[in-house]
Amino acid sequence: MSNLDIAINTHSSIKITDGKLVIYVDPFGITAESHDADVVFVTHDHYDHFSPEDIARVAKTGTVLVCPEKMGKKAESDAAFIERFVTVKPGTFCEVSGLEVEAIAAYNVLKPFHPKACENVGYVIRIGGKRVYIAGDTDETKEAKAVKCDIALVPVGGTYTMDAKKAAELVNTIKPELAIPTHYGSIVGNAEDGEAFKKLVNPQIKVEIKI
Repeated sequence: MSNLDIAINTHSSIKITDGKLVIYVDPFGITAESHDADVVFVTHDHYDHFSPEDIARVAKTGTVLVCPEKMGKKAESDAAFIERFVTVKPGTFCEVSGLEVEAIAAYNVLKPFHPKACENVGYVIRIGGKRVYIAGDTDETKEAKAVKCDIALVPVGGTYTMDAKKAAELVNTIKPELAIPTHYGSIVGNAEDGEAFKKLVNPQIKVEIKI
């Protein structure tokens, strides 16, 4: 499909490389001191998504940290070892280390855990010739349903985010080439959520289970 290598460490801790750049999204539960991150993307400030200790294990000289504007000061304070910070608001575009990045609003519709007013984000990142959507902690929102992407990584564990059914509905709407379920099997959800999601996704869309 592409030259991208996409791995999920655990939960929503994602690593993507095209053989040139290495990016992490919400690094968490990192055990190795890899120090290979060119860019670290953070979707919001909850402990299982913004973990300075884990960011420190992947950061190196020159690593850029991208995060929502409303948590910018917290990020600069708690991850002061990072040299450069870029803050984003939902609906905005930027370029980071040669990557085209779009920030997508990520929030709950009826649940209280991720209010829209917090301006948390997911990201569409163009890397390796593909538009990769990392949804973050979100429900099936109008912003998510408007995303154009080749690869979608979506939460399926329920409670704080979409469950497998709603996540499949979202993927069937935006029609990526590849969908990868996240955010289940440890802190929330169970080990079967990924397979439940896969069964509900249209068969024309490839699904890869990485947890």
